Amino acid sequence: MLYTHSLDGVSPNMLKGFFVDWPNPPNSDTHLKLLENSSKVILAVDEEKNQVIGFITAMSDGVLSAYIPFLEVLQPYKNQGIGKELVKRMLKDLENLYMVDLCCDDDLVAYYEKFDMFKANAMLKRNYHRQAGACSN
Repeated sequence: MLYTHSLDGVSPNMLKGFFVDWPNPPNSDTHLKLLENSSKVILAVDEEKNQVIGFITAMSDGVLSAYIPFLEVLQPYKNQGIGKELVKRMLKDLENLYMVDLCCDDDLVAYYEKFDMFKANAMLKRNYHRQAGACSN
């Protein structure tokens, strides 16, 4: 298992199987673009299979704030501590900032509380027709 901040050598082929249960999931090319455009990225890679098996991203102003929009681990690799390790590493990378925010479903609140995060209110807007990422401007 390799944890890396680098996208060097990562191809869309290595990003199969993510965004489970999304009605209109981004394809692997769009997935790679979102990783490339993130302020910070950490990948978990199964080197034997040459497959990304987990990832976490953050968007940040680099001064006071960051937002973690994605944490995903492929189903066969869940419950092995990979997600926990990705979160720990990202929070370490962001520890110099005033605030690190993320939104999650109610069933994940207890998971994130283990990282000294606390529940708060959020407001959201979703353009579901753009969920796959294939949109113009």
